[in-house]
Amino acid sequence: MSTSTSSGKAQKVDVFRVSCSGPADLSGVQALIDAGRLDPAHIVAVMGKTEGNGCVNDHTRDFAATAWCHFLAPHLRCTVAQVHDRVALVMSGGTEGVLSPHFTVFTRGFIDVSDAASVSGEKRLVIGTAHTRAFAPEEIGRIAQVAATAEAVQAAMHDAGIDDAADVHFVQVKCPLLTSAKVLAAQLRGEVTVTRDSYESMGWSRGASALGVGLALGELPAVDEAAILQDSALYSARASCSAGIELEGNVVIVLGEAIGSASAYRIAHTVMQDAVDASSVRRLLREAFGLDPERDADAIAARLVNLLAKAEASPSGLVRGARHTMLNDSDINATRHARAAVGAVLASVVGQTALYVSGGAEHQGPAGGGPVAAIFAVAG
Repeated sequence: MSTSTSSGKAQKVDVFRVSCSGPADLSGVQALIDAGRLDPAHIVAVMGKTEGNGCVNDHTRDFAATAWCHFLAPHLRCTVAQVHDRVALVMSGGTEGVLSPHFTVFTRGFIDVSDAASVSGEKRLVIGTAHTRAFAPEEIGRIAQVAATAEAVQAAMHDAGIDDAADVHFVQVKCPLLTSAKVLAAQLRGEVTVTRDSYESMGWSRGASALGVGLALGELPAVDEAAILQDSALYSARASCSAGIELEGNVVIVLGEAIGSASAYRIAHTVMQDAVDASSVRRLLREAFGLDPERDADAIAARLVNLLAKAEASPSGLVRGARHTMLNDSDINATRHARAAVGAVLASVVGQTALYVSGGAEHQGPAGGGPVAAIFAVAG
């Protein structure tokens, strides 16, 4: 049985979804601090959606992460560079269509069990984080990244107080990509990278990381390097992996539930089978939270913190038997099309647009689909 209590302490996670006017706008976070609702010293993770293109040259991710580091350093009493070791910062670029830029901020504290009136026998939200080592360019997209990610996921589960993988509902990974400089550096050492194309390397890094999540959670019995980006039947139903230029190793955030948590939130997950699979999300809301989107719109508006989702342009070129053109558009990348499509589908279900939708779902859910997790405040 998973438990978030140890040595008489109960884990208490709070979650805040904060709108922003740009990648460096933290005025909404400051307002929560000024109101006494958020203690910045307790921030352990931030998942941001920034308004760049989500591709190799999307520097809004680095801009946002840098802003957060400068913001948090005095609160954490550390240097700007040390913030990355203290807080898991995951910035995902791309808010196409109706998606709205925002940050989802997680805080974690530990309170005495004897004083935790909110601790019950029900499972509640917990969080854990971990980092891998930095990867050599030739390791990105290969089995070394798979193995290191699996180890980091297990470490994050331990940090969260989760010992049963079934209690993990979402694993967010931020992973590196290859640049021309990294490829050249590997070549000068006599090494060969998985690809020389920077954009393609994003998919390789996401795919290897997702397979590592699947291994750690027991969803996959084993992974052979030859399967990466080749065997779409191998996937994790709870992995969300986003690649970026702003880091050298993987950052891992595990979100799940545990008995003994004092959090006032719950999390559950499902899998969209394709980009328009709204029915799976509606079923998740009904079965996990007792909320019907058609009948309980006000309750959803009041209690929903965020939907966390992966989006992918179906590699078959078809959605429910009809041809799509996302893969053939030379003007707009397919991942951008997919985020816009899935973002609109999810927004139509919950009536909100500040949703965390990440593009590129290699080995993250079935081909053309992707995992979705919902975080809700507990009723009452």
